[in-house]
Amino acid sequence: MAVTKENGAVTGSRKPSPQDIADALRDRIRTGTLKPGDRLPTQARLAEEFGVERGTVRQALHGLHRDGLINHVTKGSPPRVAAPAEPAVSATPEPQPSMVALAPRLVAAFKQPHVRVDAVSFTAETLMNALTEPIRQIHAGLLHPNSIDVRILLPSSDIELAFPVPVAAEAEDEGRDRLHQRWLAQRNAQGQVLRHNLLTLRNEPHGIDVHVTFRALPFTSPVKLYVLNGHEALLAYYTLHRDRVELDAEGGETLELWDAGGLKTPLFSFTGGTNPRDSGFVEESQKWFDALWETITTDLTLS
Repeated sequence: MAVTKENGAVTGSRKPSPQDIADALRDRIRTGTLKPGDRLPTQARLAEEFGVERGTVRQALHGLHRDGLINHVTKGSPPRVAAPAEPAVSATPEPQPSMVALAPRLVAAFKQPHVRVDAVSFTAETLMNALTEPIRQIHAGLLHPNSIDVRILLPSSDIELAFPVPVAAEAEDEGRDRLHQRWLAQRNAQGQVLRHNLLTLRNEPHGIDVHVTFRALPFTSPVKLYVLNGHEALLAYYTLHRDRVELDAEGGETLELWDAGGLKTPLFSFTGGTNPRDSGFVEESQKWFDALWETITTDLTLS
């Protein structure tokens, strides 16, 4: 079942997941509906708004806190929207968290008449969120690409993921299965939203030639890679951290695990041009992706 977002709200016929609610709140923060320093609605009000249990809302808020978008989540007063981090002053551009770095690079890429985005990652979450800004600018008449071609490689649902994994050995078998199902639901929902939001650009008044294709990666990639128009490559290495997740909507059952925080993972940018090192990396990244894409012929089913 497809899940879409309209004006920062989740729409669809099924109950929203914690990921759906977190994505809707991210949109409100990104668009300025919720500004730095603003308090979020109470968990009770959010539960009523989205039609879910408070435990589901609490999971969504913990995800936003891990991404640095809100301050500490407690059972007392609602958290506030975090102030944006001050940019580092450096002669050389510093790598930034994926959630921060990718969106402006996509906006720059979408200024070209023919846009191509190639991506390898664990889920489509970072790309889904980052595409919100160029899509918004297209709807606002600020960007006018003629075509958009997006190719995405995500882990197949049939493989045993390298992460996330339970910390405790006694939770290994059942815990792995439940974590896999949790990841699979997130992967599918995020991919559906990403594809839906891009394909709406085919409609009038835009009439853009849009193609979005997913293929099933037969392994868990240790890196996330984005190649934009064959001119820029952004690379991040997944690093594991210890975390705890709630496995049910009421928050009664939790599991300690090793996981990778993709949204905060630093992205290193390499741009083709006069720098031979960067140009060589972009060229080899594009060759690697093209070869992998041609080798993998199984389309990904987001259901």
